[in-house]
Amino acid sequence: MTYLVRGPRVGIRHLALPDRAEFVALNRESADFLAPWMPGRPITTPEAFDAYVARFDGRAHEGFVICRRDTGAIVGRANINNIVRGTHQAGTLGYCAYAATARRGYMTEGLRLLVRYAFDELELHRLEANIQPGNTPSLNLIKRVGFQREGYSSNFQFINGAWRDHERWAITVEMAEPGGA
Repeated sequence: MTYLVRGPRVGIRHLALPDRAEFVALNRESADFLAPWMPGRPITTPEAFDAYVARFDGRAHEGFVICRRDTGAIVGRANINNIVRGTHQAGTLGYCAYAATARRGYMTEGLRLLVRYAFDELELHRLEANIQPGNTPSLNLIKRVGFQREGYSSNFQFINGAWRDHERWAITVEMAEPGGA
């Protein structure tokens, strides 16, 4: 398996069309687990997967999967969305773990690798993440990765049938630890 970046237990690579069956199955199995936190309809059909992958054809979005290095199995996904170049060099991080592999440290390792990749290879200066206040596991994860809370956005995103408040978190290249976030 060819990874963009590797850690002891996981590797990061771009999401690709051959991931369709595994990705769709993981999203189906984790639909209830993810529903309170994820915007839009779940990616549980081949057509929804193809549309999701098509988002990453442009320069404003990058899509990744986090995989176990020992098996190659996908344990999570991450996106860097709304990439702005010029004087900003910034993007918005989105991510999710899957129910079967959550709370095993894979996402912490994976997101640390992805932050480093974003700063070193994509040459971004800043990443933001927006998280619902009630999503304690995600808030704890983003803290472990090194993000700092910057603010609160009321009615920020329409999720699961309602406009949801979010906490705004960010990390810059200066805040990231050398060799990892």
